[in-house]
Amino acid sequence: MHRRGSTGAHRVDGMTQDELIELLRRHEWRDVEFKEAQRRVPRDAYETVSAFANTEGGHLVFGVRKCDHEMEIVGVLDIDKVQNEFLSTLRQPDKISATIDIVEELHTQDDSNLLIFYVPEVHRSDKPIFLNGDIRRAFVRSGGCDVRCSDQERNRFLIDAAAQRPDGHPVDCDPSTAFDADSVRWYRFVYEGTAGNRSYAELSDTHFLAEMGLLVNQAGESRPTRAAVLMFGTNPAFRQLLPRPVVDCQRFATSRANADTGDRWSDRLVLEENLVRSWRSLIQDWYEKFAEHPFRVDPGTMRRNDTPPDYRAFRESMVNLLIHQDYSDHSRKAAIHHYTDQTVFWNPGDAFAADRDLLEPGEKEVRNPRLVLAFRRIGLSEHAGWGLRDIFRNWQQLGNVPPRITNDKRRKSFELLLNKEALLSERQRTLHQQLGVTLTDEAARVLALAYREPNVTLSQIETATALSRSGAVAVADELARQALIQRVGSDRYSLATHLRKTPATKEQVGDQAVGTRKLATDHVARSLTEHQRRIIDACDVPRSLADLLARAEAKNRAYFRRKHLQPLLEAGIVRMTNPAKPSAPNQRYVLTEDGVALSAARAASAREDCRDSQT
Repeated sequence: MHRRGSTGAHRVDGMTQDELIELLRRHEWRDVEFKEAQRRVPRDAYETVSAFANTEGGHLVFGVRKCDHEMEIVGVLDIDKVQNEFLSTLRQPDKISATIDIVEELHTQDDSNLLIFYVPEVHRSDKPIFLNGDIRRAFVRSGGCDVRCSDQERNRFLIDAAAQRPDGHPVDCDPSTAFDADSVRWYRFVYEGTAGNRSYAELSDTHFLAEMGLLVNQAGESRPTRAAVLMFGTNPAFRQLLPRPVVDCQRFATSRANADTGDRWSDRLVLEENLVRSWRSLIQDWYEKFAEHPFRVDPGTMRRNDTPPDYRAFRESMVNLLIHQDYSDHSRKAAIHHYTDQTVFWNPGDAFAADRDLLEPGEKEVRNPRLVLAFRRIGLSEHAGWGLRDIFRNWQQLGNVPPRITNDKRRKSFELLLNKEALLSERQRTLHQQLGVTLTDEAARVLALAYREPNVTLSQIETATALSRSGAVAVADELARQALIQRVGSDRYSLATHLRKTPATKEQVGDQAVGTRKLATDHVARSLTEHQRRIIDACDVPRSLADLLARAEAKNRAYFRRKHLQPLLEAGIVRMTNPAKPSAPNQRYVLTEDGVALSAARAASAREDCRDSQT
């Protein structure tokens, strides 16, 4: 195998043939781009390098021709020339702003040679990666396209690239008048009562904050840091630093699906004071209004324990919202939307860590280190680097599906979704019995997760089962041995192919396979996207793919088909009118019997909701 280049944290060398085929099947999306590049490197390949490096990394594949949204393998004809030209150009400082540790590999597919380059995301200090010495030629990945950075996006990259974090910058104000006395008093009281902290009772508030590292010396004078004003500032001082709300909390007395159709929030709390006051309001004026308080008695101590069962997940989620948001961004505010079936936490500012590392234990580079330390010193976000794992673990203990994270490197935002849906339903337990296998509770949870997700990582298995990494590997390997899941990467698994296929008839595959299809149908029905709802509404009569694209107001044909239409086909909700020739020009899509039943059930539910609202 032909390889050159240094090895990054993410390697593609050793890529299996199955992994290559999976890559080719995925079409172009945010982490894969195909170029023909038979005899030379196309100029826009370097724009893709910039986009991958500035966003989340990705694979650049040479030797594949794009033809009307389909991919044709044509192969690289002059391998050495193309590879040397590409890599040597990327080593020229006048061509690209920083050195990138690209890993390359040669693969043969259908007697054609493919060059595959993995472009990793670079460290924040190197962003934005730009071309030809012109910072205006910096790109980010958006869907399957490379998009030139806007002025605002470049500025956010430059702020994040600074060696000194913004929350440590001094603020030109008098520390004797900049702080809210009640906020400092509350913090000191909690600090003194936290195990392991020494007493500073003899110090004034100003000296206490200096001892906490929240004041700095500037030209011989003590000045508050941005973190100090954000934590304890009076309203005038705080609002001068942050002229927008800290968090906008909205509560809906309905499910998210109904709220997305226009239902207005039933309760709202907009927080515009320092972080101590905001935190106390989040707990007392927000969370307490909808938290469950079951009465329990500890059998060991005989003491009443009425801590809400989801408190740890909500506490860590709300703390993360305060300590990790980008306070230099004055155009966007954090938001919490609480529905009857899920809660969404949205933050301006992405996590610096790569997605694959977010759930791993240990310290991570953070945007606001002084704020993180200030909260940790009073027992909030108490485990260094474990906050997200605590959220996932608490949610797992409640039997819910794992939380969903969207760490958007392009838009520099972070979203956490807590869904109250049970991961392991009775129907799934019945299916496991029909499959004729004996599963532990941990294995059953992993299999249920594989039914829901196209790919499941070892980190997801750990958090869904509360197992160690070695335990997660053992469970995954046992499920693979039973042919229930299959490995699709070094740390990723998917549902076994024979369980994903929709059987044609009951006679062909028996009751067991029909049960599998029913589970897939039920799963998709519970988690329909807005595009899928529009597909179901449209397919009461046969529709072409172009018609469905227009009705769903979608633009990317390949992504629409893979993300929204294919799950409906696999679940037996929608069928092709010409299944023998999937790409036939006269191909149409129409509801199956299960799809008709689902459509009728949705209509009945909508009518019921309408009657309830009228009464």
